[in-house]
Amino acid sequence: MVDEVSRLKKSIHRQSRSCKVCRLRKVKCDRVNPCHACCAHGYPSKCVYESAPDDDLRPISQAEEIRNLRTEIRELRQRIDSQGQRNRNLRRLENLFVSIRSAPHDVVERIIDDIRTARDGLERRSGSVGPWEGTEVYEDLLYRSPPPPRSRWSKDRDQDHKSCSEDDIEEIDRFPGSSSPESDSSSMIVPMSSYKPALDVFVQRFVDAFSPEVDVKAGQAGALRAAAGIRMFSPILTDAFEAVSVAFFGRSIQDRSIEIAGFKLYPRVLHGLQQALLDPERSKAESTLVTVILLIAFESVERTTQTGVAAHVHGATRLIEHRGPENHIYGVEHLMFTEMRPYWVGSALVRRTPSFLAREEWKTIPWSAGTTTKDILHHLLDLAVEIPALLSQYDDLEVAQQSTVWSEHEITVKQTALWNGVADLTQRFLHWKQTWVDLSPDGPPQEIRAEPNDIFPTFYCRSLLTGQIITPTKYVFPNLRVAQTMCVYYATRLILSSVDTRLDRVTPLEQYDLACGICRSLEWYILTAPGNMINRLAFPVRVAWEAFPAQGPEKQFIKEVLSLVEKRHSLGLWGSGMPELSPRAGSPPKNIDPQAVE
Repeated sequence: MVDEVSRLKKSIHRQSRSCKVCRLRKVKCDRVNPCHACCAHGYPSKCVYESAPDDDLRPISQAEEIRNLRTEIRELRQRIDSQGQRNRNLRRLENLFVSIRSAPHDVVERIIDDIRTARDGLERRSGSVGPWEGTEVYEDLLYRSPPPPRSRWSKDRDQDHKSCSEDDIEEIDRFPGSSSPESDSSSMIVPMSSYKPALDVFVQRFVDAFSPEVDVKAGQAGALRAAAGIRMFSPILTDAFEAVSVAFFGRSIQDRSIEIAGFKLYPRVLHGLQQALLDPERSKAESTLVTVILLIAFESVERTTQTGVAAHVHGATRLIEHRGPENHIYGVEHLMFTEMRPYWVGSALVRRTPSFLAREEWKTIPWSAGTTTKDILHHLLDLAVEIPALLSQYDDLEVAQQSTVWSEHEITVKQTALWNGVADLTQRFLHWKQTWVDLSPDGPPQEIRAEPNDIFPTFYCRSLLTGQIITPTKYVFPNLRVAQTMCVYYATRLILSSVDTRLDRVTPLEQYDLACGICRSLEWYILTAPGNMINRLAFPVRVAWEAFPAQGPEKQFIKEVLSLVEKRHSLGLWGSGMPELSPRAGSPPKNIDPQAVE
């Protein structure tokens, strides 16, 4: 009876120390924060523990658990390497014994003389040593062979790709297909575990590029870095990180074989994502959302199809709508929603259809817990997300005017409603700029003289007064967030003005000046932004491209910028010109040529 009571108390105490979710679901909890059970179900951010006053034991953090596991793996590898070294030394001694027993007399004398010479030199350098230690040293001296040739790297190639560090190259040597002096026949079949260390390097390089560590003034960029820390708890997330990281690493060092290895993982990721989307529970898991966003990054690097980026962004937007605003309040889910909100709004602008993001709950609920606070960019996006509905109204009106579906009165009513909506939103944009930019404590952008240089293309445009080609001043910003926000502001104002047909509308000269504002901001942002944060300006750059005349110096400048970014950041999306990001699919605005304006 006493044993039964004691056992019952222990079970109750053990259950009380589980996380809330595991206790509710009555499953085993491993006391890691977040625990494996919560991660397996796709909700690590909901793993919460209750701390009892008399309980000294606290759940171990996931980062600490990972460090412990890596330490244990390192120790096991050291033991395996030590055992392998002993086996190699034993084989060398056996070969030496066979040589002494069967070789000609002159060869045997030379071997013995070399051994004695090595031993004498060793004793002079370090004194007396034990028999096994001394054997290791002179066997290394006798049988030291030149290092095996790198299977993927040569001297010339190392010089061509100096961006790859020596540590990275050492890790690449363990990649499948690399040769080993110890195994010849088995080199064609290498188990997955043999290049796990290389994958860690690839993932870290990818995270550093797409999720650099920046402060709030630069705009948060830690979502993918946080997701990488929990990838081992989700098979689909692990595959996605490996595919994207390997492909990006291969492209960045221009090694096609490594890049293809990432491609081979891509179909498996797509299949796993399809299965997850068909499952009612897994479709709302944060691992599924992160996987879709990783595929966006993959397409920005490789651009496997002409519509790959736009398709994945649209898919992610639909997935976010399916998940609901309440599932984007905490953790990685919140970071994914807020950091990439410009992409979600941009997708709605490209599709020219009303967006769920314009509803009030999507402007408030994700920030309701104070996980992050709305900054200058998010207040701008609260306005920009209303533009797709106006674009849709404009397109419907254009179709109606070419048909007899609507009466003249209906068309007049619809036209008036559109004009009122455009006028109201334009005034709110101007009020936002005055409040958040002109009167900001950080100050508005500053203009400095643009000097031609070899680092970045020089932007030329036409003077709004004379029509002559000039070199305008370029913008310098107080921080990266303001620079990104102003480019989004110029782009959204341009798109809104494309459906403005009022008498007092935004003039073509004003539209041209807005497009030039994007180009005048690019040099500072591209040369300042770390990693691949330049992707945040992809949509504004495409909008500016479509605002300029075909043969003008403005488009030539953008072409040079696209080529520069593709080479510098290994982003195939930029090299393509990004036509899939065009907001002109339904009702394209006309090109703006200031020479045509009297």
